[in-house]
Amino acid sequence: MTRETPCDLPTPVDVLGEVLHPLRLSGTLYCRAELSAPWGVDVPPLDGLMTVQIVTSGSCWLEIDGLAPRRLAQGSLTLIPHGTPHRLRSAPGVAVAPLFALPVEQVSERYEIMRYGAGGEITHVTYAVVQLDHVAARRLLAQLPRVLHVDAWDDDDASWLHSTLRLISREALALRPGGETVLTRLADILVIQAIRAWLDSAPEARQGWLAALRDGQIGRALAAIHRAPQRDWTVATLAREAGMSRSAFSARFTELVGESAVRYLTNWRMQLAHAHLQQHPEPNAAVARRFGYESEAAFCRAFKRTFGVSPGSVRHAPGTPSGGPGTPPGAMLPGAPADPAAGVPQV
Repeated sequence: MTRETPCDLPTPVDVLGEVLHPLRLSGTLYCRAELSAPWGVDVPPLDGLMTVQIVTSGSCWLEIDGLAPRRLAQGSLTLIPHGTPHRLRSAPGVAVAPLFALPVEQVSERYEIMRYGAGGEITHVTYAVVQLDHVAARRLLAQLPRVLHVDAWDDDDASWLHSTLRLISREALALRPGGETVLTRLADILVIQAIRAWLDSAPEARQGWLAALRDGQIGRALAAIHRAPQRDWTVATLAREAGMSRSAFSARFTELVGESAVRYLTNWRMQLAHAHLQQHPEPNAAVARRFGYESEAAFCRAFKRTFGVSPGSVRHAPGTPSGGPGTPPGAMLPGAPADPAAGVPQV
């Protein structure tokens, strides 16, 4: 690859914020559940997907194997980042029904209503299944715990978040004209807000890659890679961006990030290339140049070392779903019923 002068980056004010900025939800499904006690729902594994539960009235219990059962009160927001199987019940010990066995009323391609239960006390839950596609999002999600909770309506430290929950509650209970659009967009915002709340408060958010993003010097180098992955970065040029000696930079980068700068750069490029190939029918040579490889052969070797397959095996074919915005929701959900009439995985 030809040598290139590193881009002249200003000192990043918030490198972590730059990582949050490209987070976009895709393959998103929403359901307004009207659940009458006693009721229980068994949600299977949803690999690669995140689920969000917002209790807009009443309460319920969340159970995840290996964790203590948790009561979700009105106004609570729960994020399950890794598609972990879980159960929702009106009370402990209530029998659960498989998610895919429950009927739903399809309001639109991305919004459904479920009415289920034995006719007792009502709990309303707005439930979402979402996917975050960007490379930064996947890296961030890998750092998140099994469950994130935000509770109570009146915590002043999260007043903005809870006022949004109140608005979702009103929209979900009334579903006025345009309410579906309002609900889906507000729920998207809440996903990001919940992650931000965790980043601000959790001790584990100050470790590893997240700590590296916050580091004044290593964060500069990471920002340089993220902003211009196609540049011919070397350890020397990245160390210069960080304002460090080559040896000190290499040691600190590996200590914080858990891999060398060169390996991180390669993996970042490969993840971007993989996503690009799934969405765009572009020749290998053009994709190679886009992500910093002048040689198509070098790009293909790096891709196969990273993923174990050739670029052609993941390439998006014209006329097929790409997995991006606009993809039919059912296509995004592993294990969804093959019969469209059977519905998509919703609660």
